[in-house]
Amino acid sequence: MENKNSFLTLFLMPVKDFLEDDSVSEILINGPEQVYIERAGRLVEVPVRFVSEPALRAAAANIAKSVGRILDEMHPRLDARLPDGSRVHAVIPPLSRIGTVIAIRKFKKDTLTIAKMQEFGSVDADTVNLLRALVLLHKNVIVSGSTSSGKTSVLNALSAFIPDGERVLVIEDATELQLQQRHVVPFETRKADKNGQGEVTIRDLIRSALRLRPDRIVIGEIRGGEALDLLQALNTGHAGSMSTIHANSPIDCLRRIETCALLSGIDVPLQALRAQVASAIGAVVHTARLSDGSRKVVSIAEVLPLENNEYRVRELRRWTTESIAPDGKVSGRFEELARPSFVEQARMVGIDL
Repeated sequence: MENKNSFLTLFLMPVKDFLEDDSVSEILINGPEQVYIERAGRLVEVPVRFVSEPALRAAAANIAKSVGRILDEMHPRLDARLPDGSRVHAVIPPLSRIGTVIAIRKFKKDTLTIAKMQEFGSVDADTVNLLRALVLLHKNVIVSGSTSSGKTSVLNALSAFIPDGERVLVIEDATELQLQQRHVVPFETRKADKNGQGEVTIRDLIRSALRLRPDRIVIGEIRGGEALDLLQALNTGHAGSMSTIHANSPIDCLRRIETCALLSGIDVPLQALRAQVASAIGAVVHTARLSDGSRKVVSIAEVLPLENNEYRVRELRRWTTESIAPDGKVSGRFEELARPSFVEQARMVGIDL
C-alpha cells in the first residue's frame, strides 16, 4: 500500500504536501493552473501549479491505471478510490473546458464519533439521546443534506449505536464507512471493464444482501433506482437500516427517494410508491454545513403517514442560528420542537426522551 501511495504522490507532486496534511479534507484541481483545498470547512486557493496540462492528464491516467480503471477519450470520466481510501473523480477534455479536473476527497484516518461530534458542537446531549433512541428502536433512518455537509460522517457515527450482536451488511460504491461492530459484512460495487462487462451495482448487492440474513442493511448513498429495492427491503422486515441521500430538507429527502425509485424502470403507481416511502422511512436526520464551515445536524424529523397522498414530517429537534460574529463564526442553539411518538418505546429500552 505504501508503494502505491508513493507512486500516486509522485504524479501528484505539486499537491503532495496537501495529500499528507491531515487538516486538509479535499483537494480540487481545476486544470494545471488552479488548485483549491478545503480545510476546516473552508475552500481556499493555494499557490501551486502543475507543469502543464499533459503532465496533469498523465497523473490522472496513472491514477486510473493504478486502480485498474481507464481514463482516455473513450472513457473521459474516472471514479476511483485510492489505496488509502481517498475518493477521486476526474474529468478530462473535451468534457472539461479548462483542462483535466480532479477532485480528491481524502479518507479520514480518525473515525468521527458521536462524542467528537458533541465536542465540535455538531450535536448536543439531547440530540445524541434522540439519535440513540432511533437506532436502538430499529427506526429506518435516512441522513440527508447537501454535498460536503457531513452525511457519511454522521451515518458512521450513528452506526456506533448498533448493538454488537447484530449482523450488519454494508453496501457502498466506494468504501468510506468504518463500522466498529464485530459482525459487519462490507460490500463494494464494481465498474464495468473496458468491454462494458462485469458491472455490479448497488441494486445487485441489495438483492444479494436480502439473501444473506441481515439484521440491518447500511447503504452508503442512495443515487438512483436502488431506492426502490431498498424501500421494498425496509417494508419486508429489515428494520433499523440506514442510508444517505442528497436533499435540502427532511420533506425534500422523501421526495428525492421517490424520484430515485422512479428511476428503477419498474412501473409503480405514484400513490403506492409514496405509501411505501412513508411507511419505510422512520426518521430523517438532516445535516448542513454552515457559513463558517462548521457542520451540524440541523434537523431531526419523524416521518408521519401520508395525508391526501402528500408527505408529512414532525420536526423533533432543530438547530437555530442566532448570530454571526464579525469573524464569521456562527452561534445558535438546538431546540426541541415536538414530542416523539416513540417516547414510551424508548423508555422500555432505558432511554428517557
